[in-house]
Amino acid sequence: MPFLSSSAQPSRLLVLNGNPGRDTLCAAMAEKIATVAQDRGQTVRLVHLADLTFDANLQEGYRVRMDWEPDLRALAESVTWCDRLVIVHPLWWGSAPGRLKGLFDRLLMPGFGFEYIEGKALPKPLLKGRKARVVITSDTPTFFLKWFYGNGWVKVLRRQILAFCGFSDLKVMYCAPVRGAPPERIAGYIAQAPKILD
Repeated sequence: MPFLSSSAQPSRLLVLNGNPGRDTLCAAMAEKIATVAQDRGQTVRLVHLADLTFDANLQEGYRVRMDWEPDLRALAESVTWCDRLVIVHPLWWGSAPGRLKGLFDRLLMPGFGFEYIEGKALPKPLLKGRKARVVITSDTPTFFLKWFYGNGWVKVLRRQILAFCGFSDLKVMYCAPVRGAPPERIAGYIAQAPKILD
């Protein structure tokens, strides 16, 4: 489970389980991360994508503004509140599940995630001062994910989503392969997940 570590400890942690299903490995890992962080004295908010009610389709892009549903308003407040965001999600077809990608589309809108500046080629990130951590489960072994497939989703997530909006110091943990893993390996993934906080 290769990952990079940092000694900085957050005080306000938002843990987002980005698996749209219930009773999943990602849910168990997110809950373990939240529990360990709380035991360390950090203030934690845990959000499960499966519990959120919202339209994941940004149908008109930025041409027509879609108002946030109550769950998105609450999540936006939590993103503003946190100093570290931890996202736990499975890799589906080399990317995030569609509903998680739809959450990014709907939540990280101009005026919240970033702001266009007249005369500037790049917008201003509005979520600076926050760090990000990501735990990814995959059926693809990590070596193939990185060196054969080029790790495309992590590059997009790091550069074009999180850093674009101001998140810094992104660290990633890979838990793979999941398919066919015996129960003891699954238990190991859950036990190791909080190391993303180190």
